Amino acid sequence: MKRQIAKLIGVLGLLLVAACANAQTLKVKANVPFDFVVDKATLPAGAYYIQDVMPESSTALAIRNFDAGIGTMLLSNPAQTLVASDDTRLVFHRYGDTYFLSQIWLQGSSEGRQVRVSKREAEVARNGQRDKDVIVLASLQ
Repeated sequence: MKRQIAKLIGVLGLLLVAACANAQTLKVKANVPFDFVVDKATLPAGAYYIQDVMPESSTALAIRNFDAGIGTMLLSNPAQTLVASDDTRLVFHRYGDTYFLSQIWLQGSSEGRQVRVSKREAEVARNGQRDKDVIVLASLQ
């Protein structure tokens, strides 16, 4: 009897770990209405899917536009806020007509992703003042 209880507790523990790992997996779809920059790549406007490359590390993200047949990888850092996000959204820094992906927030979570500032964005930022941030609403997949 004790053995059965121990096995049951072990199985429940594994299920809990799997559920927690699955809850932290990033999978987002967004229709971006403008061209934007991620690291060295300029991506055209369109429907994009963003997801973890390795959910357990949660730093590398893949961003893909299946319609255009393009994609790239990007590095991110964890970001937190005190209040859970009301919606799933992408935040872009705008400098004139150039947009840089900056943050990814998930609805109902106070944790998000901060995209690392690329050399290109740092250079553009030195040469001009950043306009207001632009938010694009997204959906969880």
